[in-house]
Amino acid sequence: MNTLMRIALLAGVLSCGFGGVGLAAPKPMAIDNAALSNEANGVNWAAYGRTFSEQHFSPLKQINADNVSRLGLAWSLDLPDVNFSTTAPLAVDGVIYFSPGISEVRAVDAKSGKQLWRYDPEVAKFAPQKLRAGWGSRGLAFWEGKVYLGSRDGRLIALNAKTGKPVWSVMTVEPDDHRYITGAPRVFNGKVIIGHGGADVGATRGYVTAYDAKTGKQLWRFFTVPGDPAKGFEDKAQEMAAKTWKGEWWKLGGGGTVWNAMTYDPQFNRIYLGTGNGAPWNQKIRSPGGGDNLFLCAIVALNADTGEYVWHYQTNPGETWDYNSAMDIVLADVMIDSKPRQVIVHAPKNGFFYVIDRATGKLISAEKFTKVTWAERIDMSTGRPVEIPNARYEAGETLIWPGMIGGHNMQPMSYNPDTGLVYLPTTELPGYYNDKGINTATWKYPKELGWDVGINDVNEDTPMNIGGSALQAWDPVKQKSVWSVPTPGLMNGGTITTAGNLVFQGQIDGKFIAYAADTGKRLWSFDASNAVLAPPITFSVGKKQYVSVITGNSGAPSVLGTPQAQYGWQARINARRLLTFVLDGKGQMSASAAPAQIVPLDDPQFIVDAVLADKGKAIFMEKYCVSCHGFGAVAAGSAPDLRASALALSAPAFEQVVRAGILQSKGMPRFAELSDADLNSLIHYLRSRARESLAAAKAK
Repeated sequence: MNTLMRIALLAGVLSCGFGGVGLAAPKPMAIDNAALSNEANGVNWAAYGRTFSEQHFSPLKQINADNVSRLGLAWSLDLPDVNFSTTAPLAVDGVIYFSPGISEVRAVDAKSGKQLWRYDPEVAKFAPQKLRAGWGSRGLAFWEGKVYLGSRDGRLIALNAKTGKPVWSVMTVEPDDHRYITGAPRVFNGKVIIGHGGADVGATRGYVTAYDAKTGKQLWRFFTVPGDPAKGFEDKAQEMAAKTWKGEWWKLGGGGTVWNAMTYDPQFNRIYLGTGNGAPWNQKIRSPGGGDNLFLCAIVALNADTGEYVWHYQTNPGETWDYNSAMDIVLADVMIDSKPRQVIVHAPKNGFFYVIDRATGKLISAEKFTKVTWAERIDMSTGRPVEIPNARYEAGETLIWPGMIGGHNMQPMSYNPDTGLVYLPTTELPGYYNDKGINTATWKYPKELGWDVGINDVNEDTPMNIGGSALQAWDPVKQKSVWSVPTPGLMNGGTITTAGNLVFQGQIDGKFIAYAADTGKRLWSFDASNAVLAPPITFSVGKKQYVSVITGNSGAPSVLGTPQAQYGWQARINARRLLTFVLDGKGQMSASAAPAQIVPLDDPQFIVDAVLADKGKAIFMEKYCVSCHGFGAVAAGSAPDLRASALALSAPAFEQVVRAGILQSKGMPRFAELSDADLNSLIHYLRSRARESLAAAKAK
């Protein structure tokens, strides 16, 4: 071994810390391209997926399959008045940064749990109407001493990491449009990129924007669907995409929002976008006559410096089911047919697991990872799905698997290069699509921001046995499940995996669990006294490895009604917390109420009018109340269960909350447009649901 090689090897060992497992950094790290490209150093968790690869993998192994049974609580931090808590933390130089509540940012000392600072962008003050859409932030970004936040109202904000003071702020959307931000920004090459949501709640045309990370100056923007041809196209990609649309789609926005997945690839200097559903979902309205509708439900590769289109792969041409491809885009190097391949692995809502060549965008393989009935298979000669008859509800209705929640939703999967396996939170749940009676030629969005996706709404209490979930270890090369563990409810937490042969995942029942990465054996469990749906992280401070996770329920899992609510977590009773673990930890959580089933309230003197209750049911869906309060008004812990709320027994109190907006600062939107008759109809609906639930419980 020559001298240069010895020096290089020594530098590599030192950069990884004690024992070559990433346990200590000799000095604070500058989080930049070099740091975010370094898979070997696990000291920090400085990005949503830890590094550019988005693998959610850590090389740390002080905590491992042999000693994880010794893992104990180091400390816990209660998060009072936080209603959104499924965010992914970051950890940089011994400080944890996370975004609970309505786009807040907090910094906490990783060894002690002491809060260092808190920043509140005051979304309710600047854009209260945008409290109606989306859930809490899914994460943050970090770059050269700054923390980056995408706020619910559409701002991209750079904060000083030491003080929490704003360095700059830019509005990335139009102030009065339907766009909002819940996803984590990404940073690369001195740029920060952000997308947005909104395709479910109004006429929205998707795009992503890159800004200078130091100044906030806009550098480039890429639209994910074409605009009005009469106004000209922003680039050649838009002109190409427009040929795949029909009718006057631009009047309806088109959709294709990038609300979650964005992955930077330093090997090719590209950014990969995971695009969302159409606006509205129903293609018969959005693009009458069909067409592929680029770039909906696709992975789109762009030049990271210029934002210019490079290639795309569309998982659902002409999408019409809300089959987002906004789920993780993970980079991996694998051996296929005895040859090394640089690939993307991707498990979107539609239930197929895709392996795609990063250089060309060509499909390598695709197989079903959950129950899928909407398509027979993916045709490898074309890369397109082979759909079953009536998959697009041509006859007016169809029942298919998966449904709008998808076979895999926003909870991140992880990839372990040591085992070669992907650890995938999986859902098996059908979807009912019905557009009977809808005049697709005259359909229009509601004036106010609210739910209407071009199909007949279903707002029913979800049956307990409607579906299930699992944690799967998936081999992306052999395209098969290696092991699978059933998990409670319909959706569970995001995963991380480590070089210690571990996989960590939280569950809706309040358990935070460590599994052996190679076999799936359950090795350790912690009772968190609330749902654990956020993705955990692991990092080191000094000579100790830590694991952190946030507890509580919000987002898509809270919509699903009884299967998620059965575990008894209540929004105003069960504490949300940031938990941090270490080997031989002896920390204690503050006292917390035990889970308990909701007992609906009833007023025997109240006479329910069935006609008014039906009107209230429609308003409950149209105004997107379901997003927090659940299908059939069965909440699952992210917001109060309105069947048991005393507010719905008092018309004046109900009006003050719903129309006057006295709880906007707590995340409850104001619905000033609702009339007295509308409010009365909502009360009749909630009283009818309370009585139905009480009767069902009595009949058991």
